[in-house]
Amino acid sequence: MDDMLETMYAAPGVGLAAPQVAVHKRVIVVDTSRGDSDRSPIRMANPEIIEMSDDLAVYDEGCLSFPDQYAEVERPAKVRVRFIDYDNEIREMEAEELLSTCIQHEMDHLDGKLFVDHISMLKRNMILRKMSKLKKTGALK
Repeated sequence: MDDMLETMYAAPGVGLAAPQVAVHKRVIVVDTSRGDSDRSPIRMANPEIIEMSDDLAVYDEGCLSFPDQYAEVERPAKVRVRFIDYDNEIREMEAEELLSTCIQHEMDHLDGKLFVDHISMLKRNMILRKMSKLKKTGALK
């Protein structure tokens, strides 16, 4: 998990799921703090959302899988998540705002979903075309 944190911070990002770095485990790391001195990473194994609000929130999401591509995504504003923490203890926590969005975004990766799966077909196709062009020109590996 520490390698995942280093990758996430280097990106720089606020979350990373194990499948994004070719680790086939149900593990995510998130840290919505701002700045190197305020780091407070949350490591979650086998996370599951056990409650979500009916209220929705919209955030401009990006993803390390789609460099420099962003789109507004609507998700539940609050979630309660159960997970196994870094010390192998079962925990529950309530998350809202950016942390809620980040957890949901990273958990989507565990299920093979991407943020572009939550946006309109038109916006998704625009992003996918941009990524294809970048790959053809060698600007994206």
